[in-house]
Amino acid sequence: MSVRRGDLVRYATGSVGMGVWVTVPGLLLLYFLTHTLGVPPAVAGLTLLLPKIIDVVVHPYLGSRSDRAARRTGDRIGMLRAGLLLAVAMAGMFSVPAGLSGAPAALWVGGWFIAGNLLFACFQVPYLTTPSDLRVGYHERTRVFMVRMLFLTLGLLGAGVAAPALVAAGGRGDYARMAVLLSVVMVVSGLVAITGVRRLTAHAGFRAPAASHSTRADVAAAWRDRDFRALVLSYLFTGTTTHLFLAALPFYTEYVFENTKLTAVFMGAFLGPAVIAGPVWARVSRRIGKQRGLLVSQGVFVAGSLAPLSGYGLVPAVIMVVALGVAFAGLQLFAFSMVPDAVAAAAVQDTTRAGAYTGVWTATEATGTAIGPYLYAAVLAAGGFLATTDGQAVAQPSSARTALLLGFTVVPAALMAVALFFQLRWTLDRPDTPAVPPPALHP
Repeated sequence: MSVRRGDLVRYATGSVGMGVWVTVPGLLLLYFLTHTLGVPPAVAGLTLLLPKIIDVVVHPYLGSRSDRAARRTGDRIGMLRAGLLLAVAMAGMFSVPAGLSGAPAALWVGGWFIAGNLLFACFQVPYLTTPSDLRVGYHERTRVFMVRMLFLTLGLLGAGVAAPALVAAGGRGDYARMAVLLSVVMVVSGLVAITGVRRLTAHAGFRAPAASHSTRADVAAAWRDRDFRALVLSYLFTGTTTHLFLAALPFYTEYVFENTKLTAVFMGAFLGPAVIAGPVWARVSRRIGKQRGLLVSQGVFVAGSLAPLSGYGLVPAVIMVVALGVAFAGLQLFAFSMVPDAVAAAAVQDTTRAGAYTGVWTATEATGTAIGPYLYAAVLAAGGFLATTDGQAVAQPSSARTALLLGFTVVPAALMAVALFFQLRWTLDRPDTPAVPPPALHP
């Protein structure tokens, strides 16, 4: 069975708002803390890391709770509605009172970041579980994720270009206005997505989760799945790499090219091609499989991350960022579309726990979004990087400039190489692996 295009577009629209939340804190929060709020890099890194530790527990719990709600009501809409409040946390996080700077400002941002992460999880977990709930086959799941990734890329691209442009002046008021404006986009996209989820499950069928389990049992079952475990570990390092790249980009444009306006240009170069690359990667997956496509994407990202060490100029830098963006589209599409494949394979052997698998997956993603910026902040701190307030210029020591370049090149290349190592353990796409039949329709 195939899903209807209109229903799929409505569902995928929710990824626009998700893209805003993924992009803006990942791209600007570390820079906002160190350049506008005067927070030292080591403290700023912890401000981004510690709130995410909560996600490691919350996401699997919400996955199990989402399964229980789906068994009781036949849908996951209630939790999606709660996630719409994420817009409030987004606005609060960047609206720091004028009297706060340094550690107090970090506490303000960290508190709102915790609230935002919890609310994002309330939307993300049931939203990403939807393709696993549908009674569709292997390639149709890829199609669902391809369209979803297309809209996610639009959200990433729009936020990645608009947010740096809106805060170019570096003032607190600029960041607050940017957050309020993009929060409106998040609410609208979320409301449209909820209607899409309703229509998708009504037309394609809803595969109810299995009997209730504890969160610990659900996590244990997901972790025992060898293929899913390999995919999770691979994506942990993939997510860490890509979010390190986002956090490092404003530093790279300011201190290597000495032009902060290039952040928006580089984000456009990184995410713009991904809009086209997503459908292309979907066609590639039909020819060579998702596993090979993902491995190619990871390999390209390793090579591309090391390229800036050659010290090339602006035009080659943009070209390389475009290549990284094409690889990024493959990293997202293949990895996310493999999760329902793992769920379907597990369902043949055991029982369906789509929410539990998704909870573990999103917890892994959240961990990567925290570790990436934290690692870059740690590299900056080790290099003696100096924090400033309200965008004031300060001369950085040569050790700090070396650190920010190595953190943008060698560190992400090494992390992605580890991701590739774990991904080689995935077996569901191998020729000798029996295809997983789509779930049978029940009368």
